[in-house]
Amino acid sequence: MRAVHTTIQSALSDAVRKGTVVRNVADLADPPAAGRSEQAMTVWTSDELRCFLEAISGHDLYPLYLLAATTGMRRGELAGLTWRNVELDAARLTVNQQILSVSYNLIESSLKSATSRRTIDLDPLTVTELRRHRRNQLEQRMATGRRSDGGYVFAKPDGSPVHPDYISQTFRRAVAKLDVPRIRLHDLRHTHASILLQQGVNAKVVSERLGHSSVAFTMTVYQHVMPGMQAQAASTFSAAVFGDRQV
Repeated sequence: MRAVHTTIQSALSDAVRKGTVVRNVADLADPPAAGRSEQAMTVWTSDELRCFLEAISGHDLYPLYLLAATTGMRRGELAGLTWRNVELDAARLTVNQQILSVSYNLIESSLKSATSRRTIDLDPLTVTELRRHRRNQLEQRMATGRRSDGGYVFAKPDGSPVHPDYISQTFRRAVAKLDVPRIRLHDLRHTHASILLQQGVNAKVVSERLGHSSVAFTMTVYQHVMPGMQAQAASTFSAAVFGDRQV
C-alpha cells in the first residue's frame, strides 16, 4: 500500500507541475506506517525442509510443494503452470502466467513484468517427480474418459486448476503436524533463496530464479543471510592471499 501511494503521489506531482491537475490529492491520504503490517520472514533450514517434504510425500500436492521448494515459484505461478511450459527433457520450465484468487473466484493472468516472466532450470529429483506426476495425471485422464483440459500441471480431476487457497490451507495443516517452525507457504520461496545464498550461489542467479526486478532488491530482502557470507568471503580472501601466514 505504501508503494502504491508513493507511485500515485509521484505521478500526480508531475501532473500538477505540468498543469494537468490543480492539486495532488494523494497528499491528503495517509499511507500505513512503515513496518506496521510487515510479517517477519521465517525460513527453514535444509533439514527442516527435507523433513516437511518427506512427511508430505504421499499427498497429491507433494509435486507442487516440491516444485515450490526447489524453484522458489509463487503460489499463483504454481497454480497457473501448464505442461506446455514445462520441458522435462531439457530440465527447465517457463513462468509466464498465474492463477489469482479474487473473492475465491479464479482468474488467469499473464505476468506483466519482464523479470517475472522467466525460465527456471530444474534439478534431477524434481524432473523425476514431475514425470511421475504427469504419468499419473494421464492415467487418471484415461480412466475418467476426459478428452481435454486446461493443461495445468496441478489440476483437479475435472482438469481445472487447483485453487490457490486450497494450496495454502493444505500446507498449513501439514506443517502444523510437524516439529518444524511454523512458516507460510510463501516462506518456501524465501527458504529456497536463503539456502542458495548460504551455499554461495551468485545473487544474480538467485534473483533470476525468483523473478526479482534487480539483484539489489534480492540482496535487500535477504540481507539476513549476508553476515555469514561476509565472514566466509573475508576468510576465503585471506586464505587466497596469505595462505598459511594467517594469524
